[in-house]
Amino acid sequence: MIGCGGLCRFLMKSSGTTELNAFYPIRAECQGDVPAPRFKPRAGKTLSQRRWQASFSEDGHLDIAKVLRRIQRGGVHPSIKGEVWEFLLGCYDPNSSLEERNELKQRRRGEYDMWKAECQKMVPVIGSGKFVTTPLIDDEGRPIDPSLVAVHTSDKKVVQWLQLLHQIGLDVVRTDRALVFYESEDNQAKLWDVLSVYAWLDNDIGYVQGMNDICSPIIILIENEADCYWCFDRAMRRMRENFRCSASSMGVQSQLATLSQIIKTVDPKLHHHLEDLDGGEYLFAFRMLMVLFRREFSFADTLYLWELMWGMEYNPNIFINYEDPDSKSKGPSAVNDKVLKQYGKFERKNVKTGSTEENCALAVFLVASVLEIKNRRILNEAKGVDDVVKILGDITSNLDAKKACTEALKIQKKYLSKASSILCLNGYTLEGEGS
Repeated sequence: MIGCGGLCRFLMKSSGTTELNAFYPIRAECQGDVPAPRFKPRAGKTLSQRRWQASFSEDGHLDIAKVLRRIQRGGVHPSIKGEVWEFLLGCYDPNSSLEERNELKQRRRGEYDMWKAECQKMVPVIGSGKFVTTPLIDDEGRPIDPSLVAVHTSDKKVVQWLQLLHQIGLDVVRTDRALVFYESEDNQAKLWDVLSVYAWLDNDIGYVQGMNDICSPIIILIENEADCYWCFDRAMRRMRENFRCSASSMGVQSQLATLSQIIKTVDPKLHHHLEDLDGGEYLFAFRMLMVLFRREFSFADTLYLWELMWGMEYNPNIFINYEDPDSKSKGPSAVNDKVLKQYGKFERKNVKTGSTEENCALAVFLVASVLEIKNRRILNEAKGVDDVVKILGDITSNLDAKKACTEALKIQKKYLSKASSILCLNGYTLEGEGS
């Protein structure tokens, strides 16, 4: 007879080998085209449902330090990913009670319903289980769809939003097409609704292709649509600058500039070789940063990579900084071991060294780690940027998420150390260095 602990380990092992596909089933006709995921839930390492529940106190306070340690060891079991992601992305404060979170959840659901109803008044198909893939208005801003006759297309914001909706629909159709989940029009419409409401509320950026790739896993993992919206909103708080467009640049280029500086610091030979190939702007890494390696990993491995990254980047002030952007709580007034345990490994290093570079996200160091992995091939084989792209293309579905994150942390340590030395030579010190 198998005891409770043994049964849990048996189920975890079974999930890791034959049942992972049950969480994200692949369409039969796509089976041969989809790589097998490397991620497997592992008993004793992966955050299981039992350990997740045991991490809460009686009134619902979460021991985030314990959770982060487990995630950084082996990711999150598919059965609880949605719940865990809500904390990692800053939807909830680990120090809140269950009652406080439930109150916040109900308030947020009410707000989402109100915003969605506002959008539905203008475009009745929103919330209907359907979505559009054809333009709703012409180039002059005149309604094409007869259901829009009452819409005030003299309002510039309304016109810009209406122009986005069919593009969102076209992207929804292309999103994760290999997954059985998106055979359902209702599920596609759920993705379209969330992206459409988000585009209406984000007056600055609206919607840009690629946001669908960030939103899709959240739609799959979280059942309630309003909860999906808020989780996506928090994900975009971290990433929205990547999608900022101007006439001459894309927001992600600031991270590419940081990547250039990192490689120049930790591997000058590789950097100079890339410069000689006219690749010094690192545009070949654009897609990796833009949609967080969605094209380089299988669906299951992408989820694993993201939770590793978000766990390593976790900052205990994330919730209050999102809820109250004017809050002065950008970091602890006093750093001690107990406080530091509430930070992820990556963010902890930043706190210790006083590094505040906004474009130094873990994703940038991940790209740097990929370049270092391919260092020899790039130096020996690349005769142009196209060769670099081809060499990096070979990593698709061949990267191990945990190893990539581990290498990224090593590069971060090396970069901060070398950057500190350079600053010291020039008469400066990194704030907090040696503390």
